[in-house]
Amino acid sequence: MTKENQLSEQEKAIIPLFRQAFRPLFLFGASFSVIAMLLWGLVISGQPNIEFVGNQLFWHSHEMIFGFVTAIVIGFLLTAVQSWTGQRAPHGTRLIIIVLLWLAGRLALLFGAGLPLWLVIAIDLSFLPVCAWLLAKPILRAKQNKNLFFIPVLLLLTICNAFMYAGLVMERPDIQQAGSLSAVLLITLLMSVIGGRVIPMFTANGTQTAKVNNIAWLDKTALMSVWLLFALHFLMLTRFIPSIVLSVLFAIAAVLVFIRGFRWKIWITFHVPLLWSLHIGYWFISLGLAMFSAHYAGLDIPYSVALHALTAGAMGTMILSMMSRVSLGHSGRALTPKRLMSLAFMLIIAVGLVRTFMIWLFPAQISFWLWFSVLAWATAYTLYVIIYSPILTTPRPDGKPG
Repeated sequence: MTKENQLSEQEKAIIPLFRQAFRPLFLFGASFSVIAMLLWGLVISGQPNIEFVGNQLFWHSHEMIFGFVTAIVIGFLLTAVQSWTGQRAPHGTRLIIIVLLWLAGRLALLFGAGLPLWLVIAIDLSFLPVCAWLLAKPILRAKQNKNLFFIPVLLLLTICNAFMYAGLVMERPDIQQAGSLSAVLLITLLMSVIGGRVIPMFTANGTQTAKVNNIAWLDKTALMSVWLLFALHFLMLTRFIPSIVLSVLFAIAAVLVFIRGFRWKIWITFHVPLLWSLHIGYWFISLGLAMFSAHYAGLDIPYSVALHALTAGAMGTMILSMMSRVSLGHSGRALTPKRLMSLAFMLIIAVGLVRTFMIWLFPAQISFWLWFSVLAWATAYTLYVIIYSPILTTPRPDGKPG
């Protein structure tokens, strides 16, 4: 039996869902976001009598970041590392262990109110460090130092998670908020880095046009501005900085991120859903940073509105777009999503706009807008789950591993 045939037999012995990280983590992460969002909708309506760990607001903010977003981030990174290094990423038993760690955290937060809090915390905090170790191994073997950046990011996210728990245990909402906002800013940085790597390339390939070359100083300055915002919030130094200074720092970051995205020519992508959705998701980053600038400048823009521009807007849209593309590309399929995915993209963009503008401009109808956001998000991600489940749970049509 040849080595290729041996590999094929080994691959056939693995359930297709666990042949590459994006498969289970995208499927389960997207499904969990639907469940979590619908539960949140019932919570804000005062209907369910669910005893979450912590409290309802803690559970919602924590699980949308550390339950939903981190599942997709890990699914992406542990898939991309195979392309970066040429080495097989976690699959089979190792991948099952990763998924079970993630699932244990979600179950502990949802149903573990009767468990010792230290046990819930230990279960939940274990996921990202294990994933960081599995990500680091192939990167170190391949000596790809530029991709080592992602390892400290995952460890910093773990510390942000610990901050949220520390705030809960100490009954310090300020520490809890510092942890959640720091995580949001760190994920915003991650989206900015990955966006800069893939959006110009995807745009050139998808539109058959010349690739827009990045400007080194602009990229570095834009990313450093977001790094600075993260560091100030992570180290809880914002209490010592005048609000107007914070407003200026957020404004600088917003402008730099905007210029960077503008150069990628969103206007040539409007006939390619996988492209315009990704561009718009990135543009929500600029909007969110600008709204935080306005908030700190004293304008009548609530903290939660600015926050949801980055979460519901940027994260919700970029994640749905990237999942749709990665699920096709890494399963050996053409980059032509079903037409219904265009509806899903429009729905999730609407969620970002409603949570950003409509709740701010029309607060008297907040209940309606919140339920619209909940149902639109649930519909968008349910469409992804329905459309992509057959792809994520079946072998590659070309017979290759993964």
